[in-house]
Amino acid sequence: AAPVAQGTTPTIANLLDDPTLSIFKAAVTRAGLMPTLANPVLRHTLFVPDDAAMTASGLPLPVINFIPLTSLVPLVQYHIIPQTIATSSIPSTFPNFSYPTIFNPAPGLSALLRLNTFPSTRNGNWVNNIPLTAVNIPAVNGIMHKLALVTAPPSRYLYNRIASDPDLTIFNAAVSRADQAAPSIIGLLNNIGANFTVFAPNNQAFKNLISFLTGGLIPPNAPDIVYISFLGSNNVSTQTVQGIVFYHIMSVRAFSNNLPTTATSYPTLLNGAIPTHPGISLMSVFTGNFVTMMTSKGFINPTASNVFINPTPDPNGTSDQLFLNGTLHKIDQVMIPQ
Repeated sequence: AAPVAQGTTPTIANLLDDPTLSIFKAAVTRAGLMPTLANPVLRHTLFVPDDAAMTASGLPLPVINFIPLTSLVPLVQYHIIPQTIATSSIPSTFPNFSYPTIFNPAPGLSALLRLNTFPSTRNGNWVNNIPLTAVNIPAVNGIMHKLALVTAPPSRYLYNRIASDPDLTIFNAAVSRADQAAPSIIGLLNNIGANFTVFAPNNQAFKNLISFLTGGLIPPNAPDIVYISFLGSNNVSTQTVQGIVFYHIMSVRAFSNNLPTTATSYPTLLNGAIPTHPGISLMSVFTGNFVTMMTSKGFINPTASNVFINPTPDPNGTSDQLFLNGTLHKIDQVMIPQ
């Protein structure tokens, strides 16, 4: 459906009079953004969670009434795109399409900075990894889509998660060792202008690999520090570690819902050094509207790595973890490029 062509109503603000949208309407009102959505001259797209979605996301009306504005305003702004985007304008290709919202996550860095959201029409209708429950509701000043859950704006960088997750300490050690060679991977993982997907092997994944490569000299149940020390030693070259780390990072955002349902190969940062490398093979399995299995396979690995499926927002989830500069999925094997 196209936006209403003439007249001054209904505006997107009028659409929020729907009684099933009362909690988000209260959030918009308290955030001071109702005049923006009521202006018939402006054009916006609003992704709106209904009352059930707000409550399921831990944001019932009492929370909305008392949450600090420093948190509430970005939350609302991240659901608003400053142009009209119908689902017919959203591609079904990989990766998700990128649209800027009206939320500036670092105004001190640049007044023009905007945090992007990532709609997709592959395997259904989505924004980031959240399914849309109703689409293309027209208004004179734009369009509205309903969400199954709140899509909260990220506040951390990819490296914040890698460096602070107790189950990623060995991967973090690999990243630190790789950072000793140019380019600085830690700098990239802390760059707000970057747009990555990181497949992060958990500690046990690295233990299994290193134990195998050492012929069992380091048992797979040895303390983490043994493996961290191994990665920092002359037993392995900085170039080798960097190659493995780069092989786990893509230069696009890969959400589980936007992957093909048959294994398909995609390039990684390693392709910058080896352009002809086949990359990694990715696929997702759906049960209904939700991803219940996601795999990533390295070129040499005999079997695919499994993503630990838990899309609970950072820091508690393990799949589709959204950050200022990318997305992270935790996996159970180290992918081997060659």
